[in-house]
Amino acid sequence: MSDKIPYILVTNDDGITAKGLRILIETAKKFGDVIVVAPDSHQSAKSHSITQASPIRFDKVEEFNGHLEYSCSGTPVDCVKLALHEISERKPDLILSGINHGANTSVSVLYSGTMGAAIEGSLHDIKSIGFSVDNHFSDADFSDAVPWMEKIISEVLDKGLPAGVSLNVNFPDVTKVKIKGIKTLRGAKGVWGERFVKANDPHMRNFVWITGDLYNKDEGKEDTDIYQLKQEFATVVPIKVDFNYYDFISELSEWDFNE
Repeated sequence: MSDKIPYILVTNDDGITAKGLRILIETAKKFGDVIVVAPDSHQSAKSHSITQASPIRFDKVEEFNGHLEYSCSGTPVDCVKLALHEISERKPDLILSGINHGANTSVSVLYSGTMGAAIEGSLHDIKSIGFSVDNHFSDADFSDAVPWMEKIISEVLDKGLPAGVSLNVNFPDVTKVKIKGIKTLRGAKGVWGERFVKANDPHMRNFVWITGDLYNKDEGKEDTDIYQLKQEFATVVPIKVDFNYYDFISELSEWDFNE
């Protein structure tokens, strides 16, 4: 790590008042100068979405001990873009997103607003980490995850990350178990099996509420995040966005598209 004090952007998808964000801010302040830009309301499952159909509003919430906080009406990715291009005094050395109330293992990384923000940072070649804990309660005490987060942040600041790579970090439910250690591995292959709860509103109009369960295609495979999280380990999965399927390009070029 250089002698320069790191400049750290902190954001999340659970909103600026979320307890997980508060813990992450205090953790980040141990490593450098902090600026916070977070959604003004719950923005879970926003993935990498941005706001285009309406204006984005942001407000300085308050200046705390050595850091500024802004609330943003947009998505987590909006928060990162706004910080980078409008608010931040300089390009952050590190982006931290979370701590999310709920795990983001396997294919959930595609839907997660927490990881959307971290991935956005990596697209700008900024070292970025998304932190999540396998507990959805808003008042859950995540403090047992802090020493492990500190180790991960310290290593990332010291060693860096490859260009375009972010880290997806998940902790078991630290309100119930003690973390046994950290496993670096791959995300399990999975798919969400959606279910829709049907009901009527007070005006008797129909609506559905989406829910579902994750189907783990790698059930029992020890080199995956879902498996090791169940074994009470924290998991670290390196994420790189590349939508090209290179192995198929040559074969696809032989198809008769032009005839």
